[in-house]
Amino acid sequence: MTAGTTLPHGTTTAEHELAALQREHGRPLFALLLRLCDGDRQRAEDLVQETFVRAWQHPEALRADDFDSVRPWLLTVGRRLAIDARRARQARPPEVGDAVLENARVIADHAERSAATLDVREAVKTLTREHRDVLVLVYFQGASVAEAAQTLGIPPGTVKSRAYYALRALRRVLPGYAADLR
Repeated sequence: MTAGTTLPHGTTTAEHELAALQREHGRPLFALLLRLCDGDRQRAEDLVQETFVRAWQHPEALRADDFDSVRPWLLTVGRRLAIDARRARQARPPEVGDAVLENARVIADHAERSAATLDVREAVKTLTREHRDVLVLVYFQGASVAEAAQTLGIPPGTVKSRAYYALRALRRVLPGYAADLR
């Protein structure tokens, strides 16, 4: 491939040589790269294009008299590009699709958490003493229903019902937090 002389149609001889090279060796190169890319057609097509860009950038390698065909050179370059691309993907964290990001929970910053804590504290103060005692034991101190029942000296069923009604009362007082109280 040469730097190219301009032909009557505005194209260069280098472009014609590259097009001929692609017609002759494009399919086998694509087949190899498709296998190396685990069936990812888009990635294989990108690597085919990159291989032909390398061929265009290094015409001296394609003119060598040491071989009858340029196909081995093209396949070697394509294979090395595929290996490099795989290594680059493995070196960085995996990409996350938009669907995953849309469903990801947004974590509040410190100021938002502090404000939410104050809101919840004020809301808990509005509960009756019985409801508040159950919530503190079960939700804030992590006690089981049986442990809370033993500490408060009430049946486990009563602990469950008080926790249910306490959360229900909090949902009314904290409407913006209702999803977090389920």
